[in-house]
Amino acid sequence: MPRMASVEADIRPRRKGRPSVSETAAPSLVDILNLVRTGRATTRQEIERQSELGRAVVADRLGTLGDLGLVDESELGTATGGRAPRLVRFAADHGRILVATLDQTALGVGIADLAGSLIMEHHETTELTQPAPALAERLETLFRWILERQANPQLYGISISVPGAVPDGGEVFFQRSTPAVLPGWDSFPLVETLVAAFDAPVWLRSSVETMTMGELHAGAGDGHRTMLFVKVGKRIGAGLASNGELFRGAQGAVGLIGSVPVTAGERSGTLEAMAGSDHIAQEGRLAAERGLSAVLADHLRRGGPVTALEVAQAAQMGDAAAIDILSQSGRLIGQVVATLANMLNPELIVLSGSIAQTNDILLAATREAIYGACHPLVSRDLQIVRSQMGNSAGLVGAAMVAAEGLFAPSLLRDWIMAGRPQDHPMFQQLKARILDRGTLEENAVRPPDM
Repeated sequence: MPRMASVEADIRPRRKGRPSVSETAAPSLVDILNLVRTGRATTRQEIERQSELGRAVVADRLGTLGDLGLVDESELGTATGGRAPRLVRFAADHGRILVATLDQTALGVGIADLAGSLIMEHHETTELTQPAPALAERLETLFRWILERQANPQLYGISISVPGAVPDGGEVFFQRSTPAVLPGWDSFPLVETLVAAFDAPVWLRSSVETMTMGELHAGAGDGHRTMLFVKVGKRIGAGLASNGELFRGAQGAVGLIGSVPVTAGERSGTLEAMAGSDHIAQEGRLAAERGLSAVLADHLRRGGPVTALEVAQAAQMGDAAAIDILSQSGRLIGQVVATLANMLNPELIVLSGSIAQTNDILLAATREAIYGACHPLVSRDLQIVRSQMGNSAGLVGAAMVAAEGLFAPSLLRDWIMAGRPQDHPMFQQLKARILDRGTLEENAVRPPDM
């Protein structure tokens, strides 16, 4: 059993047989762990200085955190004239976070350490329109497959990226129920199913939010203070990171730019309808059928479907009609994003999605429209690039969502003394409610005693 910190350690020497942690010790444990976890303090002396806690208290708390497996002091730092200090490191390998991305046509799963660093990932094609129980069963199977490849993993949480906006309750706490965010999944208890199967708290975030987080921490956004992330696909959405943090807005509905009305010539509609991948595919099929695109027409004659990716590949080959289609979409996207840039003044704009990743035409047209419509002060140092993360962005971002949630002071202070998030009172209440519901459902279908 791990030893626990004592309030008496604040005022008198430690006695043999460490007593149980008092709730008044939790704030200092939380502060010290997060100083170490974020790299703001790497030695005991730095912790004492930044936390303004005494040497005995810091030593006691680090002893507790070490016994819980959350910090490590085995490494020596560089000596500066005296004895080399022991470095205090966050033990990110102590636990694991399962992550997944549910997209319209793909399923990605992975596992990360407690710092949000991705250790393993797997991607496969799927259809989000298939029955919810079947897709959830596949997700559970893949999670178990990944866990079997870990050496004694201690699971701390599960984080899922979904296509729709996830309502924000104003807290970093895990989900206590399944929100209605996926079409056709309204009556399926995804969160409850995962909690029952893996005994771990679950977070849900929209795909554009997790991709923004992934790009910010491990991709093109690394080192930037303000980043605007734009995902182009069937849906077009945007994410905003400011001072290294994701901005979620009042209801978690930030960046729904696909609903913005736009006009191209005599046609008008929403940005998604006028510039998304479905529109690109539709225009590509029309160009093939009318003989305007030799490349797409040849593909159609051979029985292949004309998708947005086919249009993008044709554009890369120099097909004029395909170039026009992507350029038009890029200009419309750029016009909307330029309005956001003039409002937010980001350092960096990142364009993501399979179409943006596979060719330069859409990116070039979007850049031209943004630079042309932005105020000179906004565009002067503005960088506009494609995503460096690709399919991994959502998984990395999902891991960061869970890691930040797990160690947020408002959540951490209620599980740090027990040593694992599963002992958080709200998680225990959630499990009890799921168990009661399962018992009621079992009794409802059980035949009466004969």
